Amino acid sequence: MLTAIIGGSGLERLEGLTITRREIVRTEYGEPSGPLTFGQMSGREVVFLNRHGPGHTIPPHRVNYRANLKAMKHAGVGRIIAINAVGGITEDLEAIGLVIPDQIIDYTYSRMHTFYDSEHGPVKHVDFTYPYTESLRRKIINTALQNGMNITASGTYAATQGPRFETAAEIDRMERDGATIVGMTGMPEAVLARELGLDYAMIAVVSIAAAGRSGVEISVEEIMSKIQMGMDKTRALFELVIPQLYSYNFFCVVLAHSFVFRPLWASDFSLLV
Repeated sequence: MLTAIIGGSGLERLEGLTITRREIVRTEYGEPSGPLTFGQMSGREVVFLNRHGPGHTIPPHRVNYRANLKAMKHAGVGRIIAINAVGGITEDLEAIGLVIPDQIIDYTYSRMHTFYDSEHGPVKHVDFTYPYTESLRRKIINTALQNGMNITASGTYAATQGPRFETAAEIDRMERDGATIVGMTGMPEAVLARELGLDYAMIAVVSIAAAGRSGVEISVEEIMSKIQMGMDKTRALFELVIPQLYSYNFFCVVLAHSFVFRPLWASDFSLLV
């Protein structure tokens, strides 16, 4: 089973990935955020996609989540590790810490959040009681703990619309609802993965305290500086966990008739800068 990593803010490219090829994929839902980047990490093949596109040009509410997930399914991906920069809502979450959430509260709206609409076949209701694949979560958690990495092994991710940050009152409401971290891209990505039968887990990088929690205004510059430190931890975790994921045998059958692949021409590399 092929593993994919979806990068968010601060992880526009994956250091430690030896790139072997890039492929542009078109789906019935349009084009994904960018070409799929195939490569080797820790001796294993992985696929990488930057959900915000080249130059961080796609805001959270405009990401084509359906095309991103469909493209990965067609490429043979069976499991996805999503990387998300988040704000910490509860006091126990340290800045630049890593959280492996186990629940989601969705506050987004007007996003294309299902493959099963009237345009693309009959309605299908998927179970979403536990939105992240527990076996994949446990593999990430156990690998981190066995290697002395400090992580938070559970949490509730609040998905907001963006691209603005939240108000202090909104964060207060989310904490009352049970949320511990907040971000803008966790949904509908997780439920679309569930609809496609893909294993899915998130590594959330706490880059700041959420609105109203620190007593100061949120600074994008501060966020980006802390995200980079958090991403260093994340990359180190990747290099440890990727070999563990391939210690099992999985099989995946993919139908390819509804997609179009073509080579990446020289003119396309301008998209990757």
